[in-house]
Amino acid sequence: MESLNSLKDHLLILEENLLKPEIRTSQIELKKLLADEFFEFGSSGSVLYKDDQLVDGIGIVKMKMSDFEIHLLSDNITLVTYRIFNELKNQYSLRSSIWKFKDGRWKMYFHQGTPTDF
Repeated sequence: MESLNSLKDHLLILEENLLKPEIRTSQIELKKLLADEFFEFGSSGSVLYKDDQLVDGIGIVKMKMSDFEIHLLSDNITLVTYRIFNELKNQYSLRSSIWKFKDGRWKMYFHQGTPTDF
């Protein structure tokens, strides 16, 4: 098992990758990061599933992440929390993701975005 700090650094990189246009628009890259069972409660209120997201990708965003933290749920499952500022919508949201280590890699199983005023 990775040290807590290296795990935090690794998951931060994976979350930041999911903000990059070249990842968000690539079915190949999304398949590497999202578990087959992945689903999301979007900040728009919609529920999305991996198969839906892989058709057209997630869409281009310009977001800044802050307050990144990890919360170990077990040896191979971690809850990640952070804040996002969407520069295009001028909107803040709280974010959470559940990552699971399986078959030698971390994959996202769940994500939620909740709008907030700050």
